[in-house]
Amino acid sequence: QVQLVESGGGLVQPGGSLRLSCAASGRIFSINVMGWYRQAPGKERELVATIASGGDTNYADSVKGRVTISRDNAKNTMYLQMNSLKPEDTAVYYCNLNQWAVNKGTRYGYWGQGTQVTVSS
Repeated sequence: QVQLVESGGGLVQPGGSLRLSCAASGRIFSINVMGWYRQAPGKERELVATIASGGDTNYADSVKGRVTISRDNAKNTMYLQMNSLKPEDTAVYYCNLNQWAVNKGTRYGYWGQGTQVTVSS
């Protein structure tokens, strides 16, 4: 079993910054990809950014240049540094983990409970 716990969300003014954290616990395999997704009211959940265990990253066009994803493999913790926040960034942000066994034949996926980010003056 794997548990993902997000933290760091809150209310911030436009142009401000937030740093989200996701702490993973349980049986974490060496081959994995962690990511941040977000969902605004009435909208579908969308990808924000991903980072593989080897360090490769991927960003959605909507946030590219304003956010940085990182991870500390020793702590099994992932971070999302968000700068120049806009009202349209308001959403529940979810932590995601996909991992594979050594033979890469089986994928396991997990979601955190989400943390609210509100950008408003």
